Amino acid sequence: MVTVTAAPPAHAWTADPYAVALRAGRGPLYLLRADGRRLPLDVERWCAGPDVADLSVLGHCRGGVLDIGCGPGRMVAALARADHPALGIDTAPAAVARTRDSGGAALLASVFQRLPAEGRWGSALLMDGNLGIGGDPAALLRRVAGLLAPGGLLLAETAATEVDERFEARLDAGSGVAGPAFAWARLGPGALRGLARRGGWSPVAQWTVADRAFTALRHREP
Repeated sequence: MVTVTAAPPAHAWTADPYAVALRAGRGPLYLLRADGRRLPLDVERWCAGPDVADLSVLGHCRGGVLDIGCGPGRMVAALARADHPALGIDTAPAAVARTRDSGGAALLASVFQRLPAEGRWGSALLMDGNLGIGGDPAALLRRVAGLLAPGGLLLAETAATEVDERFEARLDAGSGVAGPAFAWARLGPGALRGLARRGGWSPVAQWTVADRAFTALRHREP
């Protein structure tokens, strides 16, 4: 029996700065850290079609694909066009609407809620910094392990540089008005590999395209 972890608050990603940016297809949009640093979010790329780095990830997908935090749905829509079964999940209604408008299937849900086909997905995607969801990557990896079929793959985009941090952030559109606070995390390739091995995952591949870094992981059988 799969135990589903209680969902962390997701209201930040339904707030106006994110929804407005997705509807417009552009930023500015930032993660505003509690220490005052702003990390830019590449809304224009998220709302465009898959680029060469995205295509390198899609080439690794096997079986049904669950895109966790699908945003405006470029990956799900590309898989749908290729007749490859895929579902995006996101906590933001604007993201789900845009994914569906682009031809992809999407569900308004958190990864920590009960989801369709648990334990049967062939691949899961954590793109665009989504390893940070919930601010606890170890808990996120445990949850994804329960979603994948035996031998399934997690395809995760990491930070391009070596970093391992947890922090509180808000969404900021550059106007000085920020959304509610939420927990987030950033991991580089080495930090993800170390955390994954401790959680029962085996690294399968690691690659970099256009200054974006990716890791493929397979969960080991108990």
